Amino acid sequence: ELLAKAEPSSIFNAAAVAATLDLPLNNNLGFAYIVPYKTKQKDGSFKQVAQFQLGYKGFIQLAQRSGMFKTIASTPIYDGQLVEQNPLTGYVFDFTKPKNDNVIGYAAHFELLNGFHKTLYMTKEELQKHGTKYSQTFKSGYGLWKDDFDAMASKTVLKLLLSKFAPLSIEMQKAVITDQAVINNWETEDVSYVDNKVDEV
Repeated sequence: ELLAKAEPSSIFNAAAVAATLDLPLNNNLGFAYIVPYKTKQKDGSFKQVAQFQLGYKGFIQLAQRSGMFKTIASTPIYDGQLVEQNPLTGYVFDFTKPKNDNVIGYAAHFELLNGFHKTLYMTKEELQKHGTKYSQTFKSGYGLWKDDFDAMASKTVLKLLLSKFAPLSIEMQKAVITDQAVINNWETEDVSYVDNKVDEV
């Protein structure tokens, strides 16, 4: 209903990016989404626009297609599963410990075919601070961060891990640039980060 009120060109450009990345806009697949977003104009009025968003499964799909990754995953970490953490040498998890009601953080991991591997772990509190700093909707208490925190947290650790440590294919670079943006021109990758004014990637 809200998307129907969005500026048509923003919907078209978001759909065009999804098509160029070959990621279906299907909620059941969880690869990519077009999300309505209300933006405040200089004259004080509001305009509805469409924002392109990748799901964490979309990032995994693009990484797999590159042919450089042996494994890639993102997962919640439950109380008791984190055994050791060292920001320089890495993290040790014990996944034989059963899942429980207390998620303490989220981890993403990849290994390349050449043997290079990296893991990023962020506590739940660190991710909440990240959301508060970089997302207006998170601070306002609505949107995907509120509706599906697990998915957004898993995506955030995976996106940060890939953008900082992985070799980025042309498709992956485009995904990082266009994720959570209103696409002004899908061909030139002219984008506006309406929810996230500071792009840290």
